[in-house]
Amino acid sequence: MPKQRTLQEAYNEYESKGEFKDQEAANKEKIKLMIEISKANLDSADLLKKNLETRSLQWCVIYKLYYDSLRELADALVLLDNKKILNHQGLFAYLCTKHPELDLDWNFFEKVRTKRNGINYYGTFVTANEFREIELQTELYIKALEKAVKEKLIKN
Repeated sequence: MPKQRTLQEAYNEYESKGEFKDQEAANKEKIKLMIEISKANLDSADLLKKNLETRSLQWCVIYKLYYDSLRELADALVLLDNKKILNHQGLFAYLCTKHPELDLDWNFFEKVRTKRNGINYYGTFVTANEFREIELQTELYIKALEKAVKEKLIKN
């Protein structure tokens, strides 16, 4: 397993590699669609959560849907900063560094990112309890990011 990096280490590495790409002004229609996709991910997760057994592979799917909802909004906010970041760790490092007003926890992002990578690439299983450990904080971050994206859309 790779060594856990601090926020500053990750940010500095991605910045020095030129991973925070400048781009033209964000497409507002695309951003609005990204908000809707984020909501659709949560709606799908809510449907799956109903009547699930405690030990079900669907918890892996629900976990990934929550993660994707969070990542979609993070991408949208970064696009509104006229940046494009293809790496999820770089995305979250940028967000935590450049948007301190959101009071986001780097360690939480690392926790959900590495768990999601475990599901996608290493066959890691997620239990209902593991999902519930991140559910509330993920929902709060999703709401905060969605609000920030909508406010920035109005300003642009």
